Amino acid sequence: MIQPQTRLVVADNSGARSIMCIRILGGGGGNPRYAGVGDVIVAAVKVAQPGGAVKKGDVVRAVIVRQAKEYGRPDGSHIRFDDNAVVIINEQKNPRGTRIFGPVARELREKKFMKIISLAPEVL
Repeated sequence: MIQPQTRLVVADNSGARSIMCIRILGGGGGNPRYAGVGDVIVAAVKVAQPGGAVKKGDVVRAVIVRQAKEYGRPDGSHIRFDDNAVVIINEQKNPRGTRIFGPVARELREKKFMKIISLAPEVL
């Protein structure tokens, strides 16, 4: 349940700490209002570490790896996380950082973000 103006925590070591969603990139001809786990967004970096790969004010693409709003899975279970978190990616859908912090959702595997799945310490 991520929409424009939502602040998100960055779960990698790309240098950004906090970003704000600008736009949700949706498949198909529609204009999606909300994004969930596994969706790609365009965001602006709001807080960055000094010396990082991304700077404050940069416009980046990111994939949502955790969301605080609970959502259902096809097997009937529900899952929610403590925060809204993203991993910054490049145009080839590979992460810009070299490490990922915290658990990530299993839905990333269906969306073909295998590099993020392999770097994550835990997949829920």
